[in-house]
Amino acid sequence: MHITVFEYDYLTSDKTASEELGAQPISKRTFEYLKDVSLSAGESDTNKCLGLTKRFGYELLQVKNYVGVLFTPTGEHIEVLPKTGRKSIDSSQAVINSRQMLLMMLQHLGSFRYVSSNQGHIATKQMPLLEVFIDQFLQSVNILVKRGLKSDYVTQEDNLFYQKGKLKVSQQIRYNMINKQKFYVEYDEYLINRPANRLIKTALLKLVKYTRLAANQKLLRELQFAFADVPKSKSLIQDISALKLDRGMLDYHSPIAWAKLILDGFSPLSMKGDNSALSLLFPMEAVFESYVASVLRKQLSYEVELITQASSKYLVTHKSRNQFQLKPDLLISKPDNSLIVLDTKWKILDLEAHHYGITQSDLYQMLAYGHKYLNGSGELYLIYPEHEGFTQPIEHSFDFTEELKLWVVPFVFDLKGNSRVIWPTSCCANSF
Repeated sequence: MHITVFEYDYLTSDKTASEELGAQPISKRTFEYLKDVSLSAGESDTNKCLGLTKRFGYELLQVKNYVGVLFTPTGEHIEVLPKTGRKSIDSSQAVINSRQMLLMMLQHLGSFRYVSSNQGHIATKQMPLLEVFIDQFLQSVNILVKRGLKSDYVTQEDNLFYQKGKLKVSQQIRYNMINKQKFYVEYDEYLINRPANRLIKTALLKLVKYTRLAANQKLLRELQFAFADVPKSKSLIQDISALKLDRGMLDYHSPIAWAKLILDGFSPLSMKGDNSALSLLFPMEAVFESYVASVLRKQLSYEVELITQASSKYLVTHKSRNQFQLKPDLLISKPDNSLIVLDTKWKILDLEAHHYGITQSDLYQMLAYGHKYLNGSGELYLIYPEHEGFTQPIEHSFDFTEELKLWVVPFVFDLKGNSRVIWPTSCCANSF
């Protein structure tokens, strides 16, 4: 059973709370499990993505700004999608679009570069994210099997009736003082039993209890048969350290990347202390920032340089020591060596709200960036996700001084590959 929610939605095991507050219903066992995990500070990272709260006397769990999949030991898994999807009138289409948008963004997030967003069948079958990730791993392994599993020379030790390879003298004396017709030897044998294959086999075995989709179950059984002669990994740490993915192993790159994630709990944010719980959760701020940076690299002219995670400036100096490092998400370095500061914010702006919903702390942050990185003169940009109420840059700049100006601009998501920042027409951004 899977449940789909958006960021900041509520979960409940109380039927009345579900009907009155619109919280997503989950079983009592799942609620109690997630409640315990969310309160176990220091024991689990999941308290970062779930918060316990009370509304109108009802106890609720609120999903925070993490997206992906949370699988519980009770058998239910919760799919959390980006909140921008809630703006769509058609709820079913909102789920499909949000899912596709997340897959598109994850392609630009470190080890998840092997994620594919070109999944036409996902929309028609409304495949949950968990099954999407399992499907992509299985498909990558299937391609590998069709092209042929690689064998390698593996060092073996055995007590044989004939001499082969190198005689192990100490073991020969120990084991064959009486059985002198045998030879205790060490030799290399060309086998399919190599670390890469063992890791993939172990990942396949782990997925048996998670996938519920018939197509994934069928392909999983077929792939297990293809790996029948490969033993399960006895030591994941040793096999991972022994991996050698050279030029001849290009077909292994994607399956191994997925296998590592699956064997590590299937998550960059895992439920520590509970090996039966699988999660695949991503902080949306990091996903959004990474995607915007990737898109900007293609959008900006070749004459400018995009710098990510700059950290050369500090807020203050105290006793000759720099303190409070300032880390804007992005810097644009122009040919004349001038800089432009950009910061991404995964928040929904409301142009009808006071100050458009921009927080004072965000403005203080940008002011500090402007003074330290731009020496108090230049342009700064806050980049927010586009939605129906925010399709164009806010018309006027926010002026800290006459020389230091802040622009607030939307980032447009386009599933066809035309995602972009919309720059103001009344500034120099168009010269990028």
